[in-house]
Amino acid sequence: MATTVTMPQLGETVTEGTILSWAKQPGEAISEDEVLLEISTDKVDTEVPSPVAGIVHEILVAEGETVPVGTPLAVIGEPGEEIAAQPAAEAAPGQPVEPVVSVQLEPAAQPASVPEPVIVAAAAPASVSAPAGAQTGPGNGMRQVLSPVVRRLAAASGVDLATVPGTGAGGRITRKDLEAFLASGAAVAQAPAPPAVAAAPAPGGVAPPAPSAPLIPEGGTAAPPEGVALLSGDHVIDLDRLRVRIADNMLRAKQSAAHVWASIEVDYENVERVRQAHREEWKKTEGFSLTYLPFIARATVDALAAFPVVNSSIYPEQGKAVFHTSINLGIAVDLDQKGLLVATVRGADGLRVVGLARAIRSVAEKARDKALQPDDVTGSTFSITNPGPFGSFLTAPIINVPNTAILSTDTVSKRPVVVTDAYGNDSISIRHIGYLGFSWDHRAFDGSTAVLFLQRLKQSLETWDWEQELA
Repeated sequence: MATTVTMPQLGETVTEGTILSWAKQPGEAISEDEVLLEISTDKVDTEVPSPVAGIVHEILVAEGETVPVGTPLAVIGEPGEEIAAQPAAEAAPGQPVEPVVSVQLEPAAQPASVPEPVIVAAAAPASVSAPAGAQTGPGNGMRQVLSPVVRRLAAASGVDLATVPGTGAGGRITRKDLEAFLASGAAVAQAPAPPAVAAAPAPGGVAPPAPSAPLIPEGGTAAPPEGVALLSGDHVIDLDRLRVRIADNMLRAKQSAAHVWASIEVDYENVERVRQAHREEWKKTEGFSLTYLPFIARATVDALAAFPVVNSSIYPEQGKAVFHTSINLGIAVDLDQKGLLVATVRGADGLRVVGLARAIRSVAEKARDKALQPDDVTGSTFSITNPGPFGSFLTAPIINVPNTAILSTDTVSKRPVVVTDAYGNDSISIRHIGYLGFSWDHRAFDGSTAVLFLQRLKQSLETWDWEQELA
């Protein structure tokens, strides 16, 4: 029986998707759960597996087309099965309609009539030899049919795919195969160490940090924007999908939410003492540093429970507001200056500092590895952005609509402050001081609530027994 694959619902707010690439072509065999295509939504790019095993009979939507959820995308059937023609999906306005691509299927006993699979071969450096037991070379074509995620991860890691053992059908390299290969350390020997370049010292003898991304993107052959006069030496590029999505979402948020900003000063000395006491053991056990962020996230969860309107969404055009019983923290993740994603830590109200630190680390790694799934970027009820590690002083972030507020954690540094003891005596002390910025939607609540929320955060960070949170 033929199976029609449709555009899936990739997240509760997603209504359409764009076909990025097809991993299979008409006439090719596909296994159940093998990647069929890659789809882009306004939230994330993701791979779609085949729900059944069989032969791809028809592709109904061409690469680059955007179609609504539920639109038929492809037909998968048995060898030799007669399948009725499916209607082609309607293209989005302004897009040309591609003809349906189909193939006449023959019985399995006559494989010669089925086209050969599309081969995506990875060029291997002559100086690198494959480890014993690895399947390499052209050999089995199935091994070379790679998903877009595998290709991207391999390119980013500098891995020669010819050296990676594959456990998928016909020796195909799966994402798990590549991740296991990277974890084994075998890939390290493939990449030659870059030559050491000494950075020029900044005033005062401190070397500036090397930029992790080029100041000007590569390329520059795109046509200039319409009606824009270019200056000599101007560099024109085509924006990638992520930057276009960010631009659209940011503008929509500014136009729909009544942004107001407030901030508060926090004495982090209490948190700092606990961090210093646990930093070495934590790094050894967890494999990453214990930062201020999970402490702030924990205090935020408490404040959201005390002020539930801050953990709500508002729909004034319908005269309604939604108060969320769960606290799902959206964590803004920088993608090496190439974009920003808000990944979701679900059920944050059930986690202490240790659990929040692990969850934040996990979603950040998935975002940078381009491994986020649709559920990882939807459903947040409140967001936190963390520009502090880059040296920010005060930040007024844009609200991640439909959230009604977002918190910014700025740089913590040592400063002289007046400290009052239990007897009312004042003294000057060097303390770890930082600021929290808070953008909130004035349609949802007022300034008194915003300031009381920040005061709750400040009190928790300065007075809680953080030692018991790490016990």
